[in-house]
This record gives sequence, C-alpha cells and structure tokens, in this order.
Amino acid sequence: MASHHTLPGTDIYGPGTFIDKEVLPVPVDARRDRAAWDTVRFTGGSEPMIPIPIKAPVVAAALHAMCGLVANELLELRDGTAVHESTVALDTDHAGLWLGSTFTTQINGEDVSTLARSNALASRFDRDFEQGSGKELAGRATAIYQTKDPRVWYQLHSSLDATRILQSMGIPTDVKFDTMREYYDYIQSYVIQWSPDELKMHNVRHGLCGSICYSPEGWRRTTMGQRLAAHPLVNYTCASYAAPTPPVPVPLPKRPSVDRRPLAGVKVLEMVRIIAGPTIGVTLASYGADVIRVNCSKLADLNTLINQSQVLQLTLNAGKRTIDLDIAKVEDKARLLDLLAEADIFVQGYRPGSLARQGLDLHRMLEHAAMRNKGIIYVDENCYGPDGAFAERPGWQQIGDAASGTSYVMGRAQAHETVQPPETASAGYSVLPPLPVSDMTTGLVGALAAMMAVRDRTTQGGSYHVVSSLVAADAVALEPEIGLHPPAVVARTAQRFGAATWTSNASQRMIAPLLFK
Repeated sequence: MASHHTLPGTDIYGPGTFIDKEVLPVPVDARRDRAAWDTVRFTGGSEPMIPIPIKAPVVAAALHAMCGLVANELLELRDGTAVHESTVALDTDHAGLWLGSTFTTQINGEDVSTLARSNALASRFDRDFEQGSGKELAGRATAIYQTKDPRVWYQLHSSLDATRILQSMGIPTDVKFDTMREYYDYIQSYVIQWSPDELKMHNVRHGLCGSICYSPEGWRRTTMGQRLAAHPLVNYTCASYAAPTPPVPVPLPKRPSVDRRPLAGVKVLEMVRIIAGPTIGVTLASYGADVIRVNCSKLADLNTLINQSQVLQLTLNAGKRTIDLDIAKVEDKARLLDLLAEADIFVQGYRPGSLARQGLDLHRMLEHAAMRNKGIIYVDENCYGPDGAFAERPGWQQIGDAASGTSYVMGRAQAHETVQPPETASAGYSVLPPLPVSDMTTGLVGALAAMMAVRDRTTQGGSYHVVSSLVAADAVALEPEIGLHPPAVVARTAQRFGAATWTSNASQRMIAPLLFK
C-alpha cells in the first residue's frame, strides 16, 4: 500500500484543512490498518462517489469494515469460528451510495430520486415536516445565513418548530412571497442585523439550535472543540462504577435453521428521531438484532408514518418492529419499562436531560441492570459528545456540519468552482454537504461501538456507555490523517455524475432541497 501524506490546504479549503499530497484509489485509501489486511478486502472504483472534498465514502467504508470485523469476533465467541478464518468484503462505491440510502428506495416500483427529479414526489411524500408549519417561510428557518460580520455565517435550525425560533428573533411570520428564495432573503434581512455572538447567546438563552459556521481551525481552537477532541470517535466505556454484573454469552439461535447472524437474539430498544439515531438501530438490525423502535405519534418525526407517505420509514425502520408509546401516560410508561427489562441495548437520541426526567437516564438504567443482574449497553446519540460546555445543547446534523467546519469547507469548495454564486465573495460563505453524511456516520459509529460493547460484555460482563456525536463524526473527516480530496478530484467526480448544477446551487444553504434533488 502507498503511504498517505497530506499538505496544509489553507489557501484552498481554509484554515485547519489538509489536502492529499498524492491521490490514492478509494479502496486503497480505506485500507489503512495493516493488522486487518488479511481479513478485510476493499473493492470499488478508484474515484469517489460524491463530488465533495470530504472523504465521507472512505470513512464510511472503513467503519462498515470495522463493524464486519467485530461481527466476526462475535461469531468466534458464539460458534468458535476463528476470526482469522473469516473475511470482510466491502465495496467502497456501495459505501458511498449508502450515505444517501434514505432516498434510494422504491415506491410502487419507482425509486425516490427519480420521483424527485420529475417533481412527482410531492404527491407521495408529506414534505410538511413540521406538521403544519414547515412550508414557505418556516421552510427556510433551517438554513445558513450571513451575519452582521460578513466573514461569519450562521446555521439556524428550527428543530421542527419554526414559529418558535422566528418569533424569538422578532421575524414576522405573516408574509407571502412567490418563491422559496424570496423567503430565504426575507429571513436573511433580519439575521444580518445580528452579530455571531448575539445569535449564539440568543439561542442558548432560549434553548434553540444554532451554530457559527466555524472553519476547522476555528472549531479546534474553541474550548468545546478541544474537549471533544479528547475523546475517541468510537467512544464506549465500561461503567466500572456500577454494580458488577456477570458475562452475558452471545445468544445462540434457537434452532440451527434460523437466523445465524452475529447479533441474532440481541434485543435493542430505541427512542430516537430523524436519521442518526435510527441508523444505529437499523445497522444493528442488519446484523440480526431484534430492534423495537418506540415512536410517539404526538411528536413530529420524518420516520413516523403519516398518510402512508413518510419515505424515511422505508430505510430507517427496515428490520425493526415499532410501537407507539406516550411515556407521559402511566400505562405506556409501564409498557416501556417492561420492554427495557429485557433489552440488551438501549439507544436514545433525545435532548440531553429530557429522558432523565422520565427515569430513563444512564444511571437509572445501570440500577435496573444491577437489579436484574445483567449488564445493559446504553447508547447516547447527541450533537456535541459526552461532556464540555456545549454537551447539553440540542443539535442536528446541520449543527454538527456548521460547528465542525464541514459547512465552511463545503463553501470554500464551491468557491473554487468555475461557476460561482455572488455570495462566495464572503470569506466565511458556508454550505451544507449534499447528503446527510454526519447523520449516517454518527449512526454507524454508534452501532459499531454498541457491537464492541456486546463483545466485551460477553467476556468481561458489566454495563457499557456509548456516546456517538454528530460533531465528532464530522470533525474526524477533517483531520490530517484522513485528508481532503484535491479540487481536481472533486471536479472529475462532479463531471462524471453530471453534478455541475450542484456546485452552483445557492440552495445548498438549506437542507430540504438537497434531499429531494
């Protein structure tokens, strides 16, 4: 394998970026760990599948391969099949496509992306994500805007409640325009009156989502960036302070003819929303786990079936069972606790502290594990990681993209294209990636860590705490060890897939147009 070296990319992608000195084929780039060369095989095209500088497909391929390795370790513990006798085969092209898999499904024989391009999707998919407030003006409450400081852009996020954030900023909502761009410009006329720090403090004061679009170097210099960097990406720990519990063998299939996948018989309960959290469960389900998704029909969620039309159900609930529970009701809370009593893994993706009020926090779950004398694996999916000044702040993928420097790098990449929107004259111009990269990566990291915890519980016993964060998933792809694709590679990929229109589309500052293009 050729060695991998990077050079500072300040002049191209901004402060704190690093560009590959020599371009490696994607399958070679994913194959960094010599210790796994005999058991992992990468195939696929030499060029990336997504026309962006960030090596999301490479990272995804490596993480999927790691899941495969841990799966083989579980099979060794259960069946006695030696790990060195098993192999993991991974197609890096498929890993790239997987990042957009939420929209690669079919509805009555027609794939979602084709329906979107033909403008036929609206009749089959309820795009009013906010249950009555997600259209028109509210549809631009989640977007990147320029601040009073022309060098700094800011990611607003409605958290599926656009009226709340708009009214808190004094933005009248009773307006009517002809185009979505006019709604965007209308909100921009208000946001530009705020400094970045004013926006940050406003959101903290009101408990709202939002983030400055930092450069990678800018994020690493923040106290929170430094705190998060102290933790590994795949972050799981044994809760050594909890009451000890004995080892739990990997479940054996009840009959030889049934499911032989490595997690068959492992029970997972998930309370999650949107994409990152559900990806943890769907990944575990693909390895055989019995996953029950707890929905609450009172809450807005892109995965909840509304008029038979929510597309994300087709991928993010695959292999799962679902149950509708409102834990504010005594009988529903009791049913949830019954399910938890049997769970090996509990996945939660709600705002930090919200489940603690319901007695579903880590420490309470550890107490339950001790009482039943069987360890539990508690998975926290969040934005900023396990601790630090921002740890309790809410966040979504777009916040992770903004905070980590991903949106900044994407903006710089767009500015280097031949066709530029006039806004790229601003030094801090930022745009979103064209796919839910950090959502999907965060979910995959969470699933990998949970599988490692299952493995360790099998041999050592105990309970485990997993933390998978959006910002961490974004930030790792900007590290010098990973590197960024040079502009020439990005341009070739865009040309290969006819994606030139993407590079000049100012709507990249809003998430919905990306998903439906």
